[in-house]
Amino acid sequence: MTKSYIRFWGVRGSYTAPFRTHLEVGGNTPCVEINVDDHVLICDAGTGIIPLGNKLVADRKYDRLLILLSHFHWDHISGLPFFTPAFISKYNINFFGPGNSKEIVKKYIDNQMKAPYFPVGTEEWMANITYIDPKQKKIKHGPIEITYYSAHHPGITYGYNIQAKNKTIIYIPDNECLFLDKSIKENTKGFTEEETIMFTQMNQEEYMSEVKNILNTDILIHDAQYTPEDYKKKKGWGHSCYIDVINMAIDANVKNLYLFSHDPNNDDEIISGIQKECQKIIKSRNSSLKCFVAKEALEISLD
Repeated sequence: MTKSYIRFWGVRGSYTAPFRTHLEVGGNTPCVEINVDDHVLICDAGTGIIPLGNKLVADRKYDRLLILLSHFHWDHISGLPFFTPAFISKYNINFFGPGNSKEIVKKYIDNQMKAPYFPVGTEEWMANITYIDPKQKKIKHGPIEITYYSAHHPGITYGYNIQAKNKTIIYIPDNECLFLDKSIKENTKGFTEEETIMFTQMNQEEYMSEVKNILNTDILIHDAQYTPEDYKKKKGWGHSCYIDVINMAIDANVKNLYLFSHDPNNDDEIISGIQKECQKIIKSRNSSLKCFVAKEALEISLD
């Protein structure tokens, strides 16, 4: 019987972390497989897409793939030069990601595989490759429906709303939630009373917009890269402090949160500690939110 599931193949942000102290969580950069009734959707193409590609070829079962790219930073596309299905003619691979045109999306993907960065270009790909119009508002892949919205991350970055098996799955691997809140609080001394009122209202509207994007979500896969100490040094870098993510998920009545895009400097012990702190916040707020650490090979049933 066909099963439907989400499987994590890469969960690290920024760069790979193939260290002994990181093996429980995993060291590959972002890649998440969503398989619904034998329709394979791939979210991002970090180094995690390499073992996924090898598994797809070994299975000899799936030849139509849709790859969603949240953006084009290297940690989200660096697995593509080693994605085996792209070099096999039987595969049909569709790409969707941010850009003004299909040609721009293709250019971004092509460029990382050009000299002097890589010896083999995308012209060597033998699969049937197509690029979906980036201006298309809704994408369908078999029984899966996908929409998107802008995240707070340098450059154009998308978060994806994925509807499958009567569930809402939000995939937003790089996002700095509460970015405006932090900026306003740091600069309130220089504001007039009128400016303070205006910026406070802007902040509330921005926060409610973030909450609305993830409201009542069944499964939220969200950037939680920074500890509070890290975030003080890296505000504006486009990643979230886990405390902000937990509180936002609680406010949005999210059912299941998967902490994602782990800092490569954080080993298994540190990430375990982060989860424990998250559980304390959930308990203190009397919330029913379930919080998990996204780990490589972790599979979530959608049946």
